[in-house]
Amino acid sequence: MQILYFAWLKTHTGTSQETVEPPAAVSDVAGLLDWLAGRSDGHAKALEDRQAVRVAVNQEYARPSDPVKPGDEVALFPPVTGG
Repeated sequence: MQILYFAWLKTHTGTSQETVEPPAAVSDVAGLLDWLAGRSDGHAKALEDRQAVRVAVNQEYARPSDPVKPGDEVALFPPVTGG
């Protein structure tokens, strides 16, 4: 699974992307975010306010209950604002 980090999520995690293999018990977006938050203090900081994190799975906006599976591309980014 490829994880992409944007904006301050990239700053806190210290990387713009990483390849991960979550345990089989991680089956949805919420579980993935919980698991990622445990990877480092930076990941925990980046994911502490889940309301401020948007997720796309395979380039489609995803809800916490949406499934994730090996081979997916998951992007994490702040809310998009207009101007």
